Amino acid sequence: MDQPVKKQAVVELLASDLNANGGVFCPNPKADMKLWNSHPRIYLDVAHTGQAMCAYCGTVYKLKAGEHFGHAH
Repeated sequence: MDQPVKKQAVVELLASDLNANGGVFCPNPKADMKLWNSHPRIYLDVAHTGQAMCAYCGTVYKLKAGEHFGHAH
């Protein structure tokens, strides 16, 4: 019997959703996850490439089109 294919969750973020280092933590409420019933919390660097995938659950966090993360000087 074939295993059902699990759809990969993609969470689009605004630059303002990222922390000061340009990342987010997973599990994340923006991904509609129950924090008490998920995997351990890990940091994902989204700013470096514009997206990052959680190694535990496969959720992809990516900046929305046109969003850029940078420090104002």
